[in-house]
Amino acid sequence: MKSVLEYKDYHLYMQDYYDERKRLGAFSWREFCKSAGFTSPNFLKLVCMGQSRLSRPKIANVAHAMGLVGFEEDYFRELVTFCNAENDSVKKAALLEMEKIALEHKVRVVDSDAFQYYESWKYPVIRELAPMMSGAKPRDIADVCKEHVSAEEVRDVLDFLVKAGFLKREAEKVYSQTEQTVIGSKEALPIAIRAMHKEMAGMAARAVDRYSASERHFTGVTFSVNEEAYKRITQELDDCCRKVLSIANEYKDQDQVFRINFQLFPVTDKIKEPHHA
Repeated sequence: MKSVLEYKDYHLYMQDYYDERKRLGAFSWREFCKSAGFTSPNFLKLVCMGQSRLSRPKIANVAHAMGLVGFEEDYFRELVTFCNAENDSVKKAALLEMEKIALEHKVRVVDSDAFQYYESWKYPVIRELAPMMSGAKPRDIADVCKEHVSAEEVRDVLDFLVKAGFLKREAEKVYSQTEQTVIGSKEALPIAIRAMHKEMAGMAARAVDRYSASERHFTGVTFSVNEEAYKRITQELDDCCRKVLSIANEYKDQDQVFRINFQLFPVTDKIKEPHHA
């Protein structure tokens, strides 16, 4: 599903959200309404059909029900204002605020044109590092990386990131990001993304012994699920990841690059028939 920042109609965004949740598993307008705090089981359906409006006091409830937090919630609020406005000045103000938020927090979905981005941890890490180390030489950037990378590799990565549009070269050895967040399309680059997950999982395993508990955070649980619970959990993890990015993007004085992995995987086969004692 597209980022909310790409929408200019909140009715369409809500309908697309509903359709996506429906595609992934059991989901109903009743459940959607209940999670947003509405007693009417079809109110949000009527909103999407244009037969009712989403009032301003209820915007936050609906945004949270769809997993929107931080700047995405702010954008959704302005989007509702824009669509509901009858006064041109209000409409214009909302649109300008939407454009501002979209520009500051633009999310880039990597597609086949940037396959190389997922070949190694070096690309996303150096993309984050370079803007923070204004004027730094490739050797300086290489030296702060926890995993080994040569100065020549850093130079090649920087050239690629600029050429592919992930970084903008403002001056000699001075870079800025063209988008604040880069995510991988679920439909594109499945092989490359799997390779990246494997590489990052290996780095996470080494981090257990490499860093003290105060420098990294590891936690996990083992539990039983059915298919519906699994789909709900994966949606919750996606929402959590979006919230993490939103929190990180609120700050402008970053001084370190982190990686967070959400790893949900089976440790048993499915039990075909329930066993009762």
